[in-house]
Amino acid sequence: MITMDDIIREGHPTLRQVAKDVALPLSEENIALGEDMLQFLKNSQDPEIAEKYNLRGGVGLAAPQLDISKRIIAVHVPSNDEEKPEPLFSDILFNPKILSHSVQEAAIEEGEGCLSVDREVPGYVIRNARITVSYTNKLGEKKKIRLKNYLAIVVQHEIDHLNGIMFYDHINEQNPFFAPDDLLLIR
Repeated sequence: MITMDDIIREGHPTLRQVAKDVALPLSEENIALGEDMLQFLKNSQDPEIAEKYNLRGGVGLAAPQLDISKRIIAVHVPSNDEEKPEPLFSDILFNPKILSHSVQEAAIEEGEGCLSVDREVPGYVIRNARITVSYTNKLGEKKKIRLKNYLAIVVQHEIDHLNGIMFYDHINEQNPFFAPDDLLLIR
């Protein structure tokens, strides 16, 4: 089981490296790693398990955050709709690639956080509002998905980790809350 002790923190060199593609067909080892990453996210969102193991809540995790320089991310975004409890999106993405993106930009109003960053970093993290992503799932199937708003931001945050980019690299240093006129602010 992955815990917070397994997650490396900012300043660690692996977080600034470009991760290597995962070989296809997927090895059992890489599938198991992806499944463990997804399970961590589910555990981190379960109040009892999170408290028991002192887990910070997360919606995404990238293999480089575990000091493993491979292009694997896990995303588990829960639903806020009690009538539809299934997650908005939950999958393991092997070798994810952004194929296209919108011109419109978006940011989460309260800013972004990261399991590898133990401090608040105020400011708008400006990203694309919509993206199309290709990836391989754990069954070895090629997938292509369109994501928008919050889901698009989560996946861009995790893909950044595969490219050695931290979320605060996107914040305007001179004016952290600078917002272009057409910026979509997500609450």
